[in-house]
Amino acid sequence: MNKPERILSVDIFRGIVISMMIMVNYPGSWGYMYEPLTHSAWNGITPTDMIFPFFIFIVGVSIALSFSRQIESSVPRNEMVKKIFIRGVKIYLLGFLLHYLPEFDLTRVNLFGVLQRIAVVYTISALLFIYTNWKTQVYLATSILLLYWITMLFIPTYEFSAGTMEPGANLAFYIDRILFPVQMIGKHGWSAEGFYSTFPAIVTAISGMIAGRVMLTKKITENTVIWILLAGVLCVIAGLVWNWHFPINKKIWSSSFVLFTSGWAAIILALTLFLVDLKGFKNTLLARFGIIFGSNAIAIYVVADLFETTYKYTHIHDLVYEGLTNSGMKEVNASLIWSLISVASCFVVGVFLYRKKIFFKI
Repeated sequence: MNKPERILSVDIFRGIVISMMIMVNYPGSWGYMYEPLTHSAWNGITPTDMIFPFFIFIVGVSIALSFSRQIESSVPRNEMVKKIFIRGVKIYLLGFLLHYLPEFDLTRVNLFGVLQRIAVVYTISALLFIYTNWKTQVYLATSILLLYWITMLFIPTYEFSAGTMEPGANLAFYIDRILFPVQMIGKHGWSAEGFYSTFPAIVTAISGMIAGRVMLTKKITENTVIWILLAGVLCVIAGLVWNWHFPINKKIWSSSFVLFTSGWAAIILALTLFLVDLKGFKNTLLARFGIIFGSNAIAIYVVADLFETTYKYTHIHDLVYEGLTNSGMKEVNASLIWSLISVASCFVVGVFLYRKKIFFKI
């Protein structure tokens, strides 16, 4: 592998995804949202359902880019492992502690969440990258998706028959309840970021690592873009076909969901590589926006949660949202405007950090 130059398209992709994550997580009202900005009720997929797997995919790409440099620089493996575990623990603890906001109810413990899943997936995927080759990773990813499909659809339990796929009544949530007290899983007694469904999420990161390896084999050319684009299209088709038997479902991170979302992530990555790194569209407003968010992605995600807590405790949220609706604006539009205010607030922080060259390596 040749030592790669900074690939701006990865930063831009990451930044746009994290901004979209903030936008859909903090509406003015959960009861009034445009449908594309909501999650699917169960089976099926919306644009919002694709945001989290896109972020995990780009985590995989970043692992390949970062650790390939360290391996080429002959950084000792034990030093890399130490950094991996430290970073994983930091991200996990951030997610764990954010669950206590805003009530600070120390009797409530929730082991699972978005940042917790990112932490676990990052740690395992990074270890896989430095200890295995790409063929082993492909075999492992394929095995996980197949075994997840088989267990989810063909293993019965004492509570329900094989193939039951309902909220709270499927093998993924059943295994979570066996391993953990129900009070630690989530407010519904099950979590979309639970233990068992984390295994296919690891495959999402592996798919990103494979894309990253393709980008590292040589200088990025149109052939690089074509290979990633083609792989993405094939994954989307495979996901749609598998959907006939194992429905695309974000909440259980089904195998078809992994293929479908990883495929679209690869397609968008290929297009971004083409436009930014090959055609040079690096200074457009959208590109600069993405770079600002992408250069401090996890930190800005945490800031978004802190902003939302502050806005609600100081009643700024109520003043703005209710002020808009009382003036005659439709609730769904007022809710969207508040989402955009949340993104804008984080953007201000991102601009400050970027201009001061402050980059948090959590």
